[in-house]
Amino acid sequence: MKSKKQILRDKLEEGKMGGGAKRIDAQHKKGKLTARERVDLLMDPGSFEEVGALVVHRTRDFGMDEQLFYGDGVVTGYGTVNGRLTYVFAQDFTVFGGALSETHAEKICRIMDMAMKVGAPLVGLNDSGGARIQEGVRSLGGYAEIFFRNVQASGVIPQISAIMGPCAGGAVYSPAITDFTIMVENTSYMFVTGPNVVKTVTNETVSFEELGGASTHSTRSGVTHLTALNDMDCILQVKKLLSYVPQNCEDVLPKQPYTMGEEFREELETIVPESPNQPYDMRAVVDGICDKDSFMEVHKNYADNIVVGFARLAGRSIGIVANQPISLAGVLDIESSRKGARFTRFCDCFNIPLLVLVDVPGFLPGTDQEWHGIITNGAKLLYALSEATVPRCTVITRKAYGGAYDVMNSKHIGADMNFAWPGAEIAVMGAKGASEIIFKNEIAAAEDPAQKLLEKEKEYAELFANPYTAAERGFIDEVIEPRETRRKLIKAFAMLENKVAKRPRRKHGNIPL
Repeated sequence: MKSKKQILRDKLEEGKMGGGAKRIDAQHKKGKLTARERVDLLMDPGSFEEVGALVVHRTRDFGMDEQLFYGDGVVTGYGTVNGRLTYVFAQDFTVFGGALSETHAEKICRIMDMAMKVGAPLVGLNDSGGARIQEGVRSLGGYAEIFFRNVQASGVIPQISAIMGPCAGGAVYSPAITDFTIMVENTSYMFVTGPNVVKTVTNETVSFEELGGASTHSTRSGVTHLTALNDMDCILQVKKLLSYVPQNCEDVLPKQPYTMGEEFREELETIVPESPNQPYDMRAVVDGICDKDSFMEVHKNYADNIVVGFARLAGRSIGIVANQPISLAGVLDIESSRKGARFTRFCDCFNIPLLVLVDVPGFLPGTDQEWHGIITNGAKLLYALSEATVPRCTVITRKAYGGAYDVMNSKHIGADMNFAWPGAEIAVMGAKGASEIIFKNEIAAAEDPAQKLLEKEKEYAELFANPYTAAERGFIDEVIEPRETRRKLIKAFAMLENKVAKRPRRKHGNIPL
């Protein structure tokens, strides 16, 4: 005889408590998995324990008393992901389009409360048409209860949102508050108001994909941090992301076994070109420094003049913030500053050490940047790094000019260890621009101004466009050969492992939002 649990499972699998087998078949044809399939793929085999499987909605109006489905459109529970406790909720689009009701929200809130009490990550698999209209303000109240818990959990436990279908209206604000958002290409979208409302209000004609698809939010808005080809790829990325982060803000970082070798990397010697104006891919530097195939880039398609992501160094998890010379010469602008600041703050929340790789000619000039707030947005990155108390190491690979030198984890804003490669240039500005200002009268009076400018450029470069002047003042701890970088950083981070930094007593700071 089957147990009650098995009977319940059979009914759920048959779709009798959901929207029916036809809806499930339709989802599969689109490449979408069901809510339970997603949970089973996320959790270790046999580890998932469901909570609230028999909950039904309380609405009796509009004929809803004839449509009672166990679970009420969301699967909630806990289990292990790669052996580590994780809480999850998965919205079921086959039940009222995954629309959120009062009881649907209560189930999610209960799981969030449990995750906070225990100190374990929360993963939300979102696939919902929004608030359940038949419940009116009760569904809106349910959203607010979730938002409030997202905020309370922020910085306490990692929160990851996977957008695996529609996510519209008020529903978008929960993923926006969580730490990372992953969207599935072609089957998911996020927007505050849909194309029909946009058409009515602004007379713009736009498709669902253009307005709020994965491509739009990964390249233009930066709302999503990662995109996935399909549901399976999305779940695998969630699992990979979890492998880099601790269970909570007080937990130790996950560490993989590693046996130390000589750790020199000869390939780093030839990455930076001889010409200071020739670009190179900073990802090659990251790959040369970090453990093989360990780099997981975040926000890859957004603000690509800065690179952020997780990696491992001698088995230890670290966060990386790096200027990217192949895009806008690696300058800092509004989007890259925000991107770097957000990632920095996440790492600081969960005690993930930071490695900052610097090749920055300054901030992007122009009216567009000034009028849209490069000052306050650039200050976000400065604030985030200055506030961070985790171990922080910096390597200047080539240029570090002007205020951008200060912002990119300089010794002056609290970095622990600062290294520079021999060809690094640390100065207020480039030699040419500086010479044109400092030696303006002398150049103008010369018989051959162009030749005099070249002479003065060389003179300025010898004095300032090198790492040794900064090293003499203690602003750079050591000038190192590129091949030594990995070994130096392994030792530096190991030395800093038990770092303790006390912040001034206050309620909280006021980051320039």
